[in-house]
Amino acid sequence: MSVSTCPSEPAEAAEGGLDAIDRAIVLATQSGLPLVPDPWGAVARPLGLTGEVVRARMQRMQESGVIRRIAAVPNHYRLGYVANGMTVWDVDDAHIQRLGREVATIPGVSHCYRRPRHLPEWPYNLFVMLHGKSQAEVERQAEALRERLGEACRDHRILYSSRILKKTGLRLARQPGPPR
Repeated sequence: MSVSTCPSEPAEAAEGGLDAIDRAIVLATQSGLPLVPDPWGAVARPLGLTGEVVRARMQRMQESGVIRRIAAVPNHYRLGYVANGMTVWDVDDAHIQRLGREVATIPGVSHCYRRPRHLPEWPYNLFVMLHGKSQAEVERQAEALRERLGEACRDHRILYSSRILKKTGLRLARQPGPPR
């Protein structure tokens, strides 16, 4: 499980939006929640807290914007999905909001974003990440996506990943001393 923090939107607490206990919880979870039946308890025990306290504090931090999301993030490479294509689409602006929402629901789409065009070099305004076990599979997905976009789509490209980058969010530096 992944925990994404966003300290640029501070909560109503001490320095940086986190009190010492919240900071200890973020430090304990920033590499992910443990994959055990009681992840809240597993995080809580070394901190001298209860699982309920950790869950409630993380929920509060999420509601205040300190934590953006708590989600499962599978390693698609280990699952055999080694062809990763960022597809970029030139979609008619009059239809992009509706079509973007539709595209985001398609199985196999892990990311779907509207981005500004940079004309004349870059006419693409819809970015959609597709994953497959081969480039041919990604190309089939892109063709199905092209059909779904219909007349609103003028052009597209597939940009394949050439290497795996480290995928981590923001990390807090550890500070000496116990949480209190």
